[in-house]
Amino acid sequence: MRAAAIFGLGCSAKNLRPFQSDASIDWLIEMPAAADQADIILLFGGDGTIHRHLSQLVKLGLPVLVVPAGSGNDFARALGLRRVRDSLAAWQRFCADRDNVRAIDLGVITPLEVAGESSAPHESAPNSVPGTRHYFGSVAGVGLDGEVSRRANALPRWLRGHGGYALTLAPSIFRFAPVEINILTPDEAGCFVTRSSQPTLLAAFANTSTYGGGMKIAPHARMDDGQLDVCVIGGIDPFKLFCMFPTVYFGRHLKIGGVQYFQATRLRVETEIPLDVYADGEFVCRTPIEISVQHSALRIIVHPSQTSF
Repeated sequence: MRAAAIFGLGCSAKNLRPFQSDASIDWLIEMPAAADQADIILLFGGDGTIHRHLSQLVKLGLPVLVVPAGSGNDFARALGLRRVRDSLAAWQRFCADRDNVRAIDLGVITPLEVAGESSAPHESAPNSVPGTRHYFGSVAGVGLDGEVSRRANALPRWLRGHGGYALTLAPSIFRFAPVEINILTPDEAGCFVTRSSQPTLLAAFANTSTYGGGMKIAPHARMDDGQLDVCVIGGIDPFKLFCMFPTVYFGRHLKIGGVQYFQATRLRVETEIPLDVYADGEFVCRTPIEISVQHSALRIIVHPSQTSF
């Protein structure tokens, strides 16, 4: 068997050693250039590392094993891989039987051209070229989420990995003003109609139930149902939002007035002024955007005990 290993920030060959007990396996320490160069890819890192490699991983179509080693590991958590030993168990099962490979969905963000503007991207948003497809594995967000992600990414790595998102969210709640966000979904004829249009603090588009280090923003989200779960938090009073913040960790925020929740396979997000779009904790582009689902886009190795995700 041939295996490839990719290391995210702070990871090295030392992290690979527990997976190298079988001397018969040939290792490639880089991203394969073609699918015939490896039988499996091990990716050591967090949500951001996975996000940056998704396009190539989809193109290769090889099974991927995530080893959680980042400041945010929500994608791995959704696969039942909470610790390195969980990934090691998944690796051993794959080597023995290869029966723990599943196909999961990915979200796709596509920047749209703004009427009356050229297709050239804004200098502060070089990824916002209309028509460019950006994959994400966990959750994409617009509004408060973008502000929190930007501030959290500026924190030291060790702090980001120990509640950095939550620490940044609390003060940001009182500084971020609601913005008008229009979310449109296609009707039976394929024409986009308004689904949500209101002053909005946060709009999240989820492939996994959690993000930000365990915040259950979309408690009903599944990675294999061909749907994105959308959570829209309207212009709630900042103090009320601060008080409801702990409920997000348990998914209880859906019962609070001003929170809208629905599923969609395709939607558009429009704003009065361009807003930053973050996904998997990384900056992607700016609005307006279209978001869709690519069903069964990635072959992933799950923990042996994982029956659903």
